[in-house]
Amino acid sequence: MYAIGCHLSTSKGYPGMIRDAVSIGANTCAFFLRNPRGGAAKEISAKDAAEVNRLLSENAFAPLVAHAPYTLNPCAAKPDLRVFARDVMRDDLKRLDLFPGNYYNFHPGSHVQQGSEVGIALTIGCLNDVLTPGIKSRVLIETMSGKGSEIGRTFDEVASILKGVELQDKIGVCLDTCHIWDGGYDIVSKLEDVISEFDRIVGLKHLYAIHLNDSMNGLSSHKDRHAKLGMGHIGFEALVKVVTHEKLKHLPFILETPNDLAGWGDEIARLRAVASDN
Repeated sequence: MYAIGCHLSTSKGYPGMIRDAVSIGANTCAFFLRNPRGGAAKEISAKDAAEVNRLLSENAFAPLVAHAPYTLNPCAAKPDLRVFARDVMRDDLKRLDLFPGNYYNFHPGSHVQQGSEVGIALTIGCLNDVLTPGIKSRVLIETMSGKGSEIGRTFDEVASILKGVELQDKIGVCLDTCHIWDGGYDIVSKLEDVISEFDRIVGLKHLYAIHLNDSMNGLSSHKDRHAKLGMGHIGFEALVKVVTHEKLKHLPFILETPNDLAGWGDEIARLRAVASDN
């Protein structure tokens, strides 16, 4: 069965989040381990962790895709911001150890007029400081849309970051459909070419998850504004082709569409109805 989920709140607690996912037909999900804008994180009790792991096992969940706070900038020009990124990532990964075998997705950052080469080197340095043999999760570099001075806007930049990481068994990539579309990769009319290019430059063996989003903007817009499935410039049919593609369909797909729980449930049901025919 396809692994499809959405980005859920932990306001009901971590077990409540998994129950919400099950209630809408999801068998994976994304979440923040703290406020998405940064700040302190609530402790996760051993009881809640055990209940989450039980629910994941009982409902045959694919790996979860936790998301780093949006405020993290591992290649910031200011040293204190780089220290903040390292500290938060370390703490988040320690918390995620309570749910072994899952993923931690992060935005590789903005170089802030330092240049992409400097930004890439700083992000690699952050990852090599944070990743240790003992962590129980895999960290995923997210493909970005290229707004401002973001790094990770091209497959080449993602590959450069990936190749610089020392512990290759702790790193991977998360592809975002809105981001790569906004970044100039035409997944509507040239999906096969895009997948082939990704495989040649980054390697499909390094791809562990996909953020499945439509886009409010056109190809190469570099805007990063997500739309509900079928209500943007990518379109539902093109996104179904991503989900059902022979080289991608085994991956967990995470909806980050502007929706509520019922809306995500509807999108998941629509995807499953069409995907079951492929």
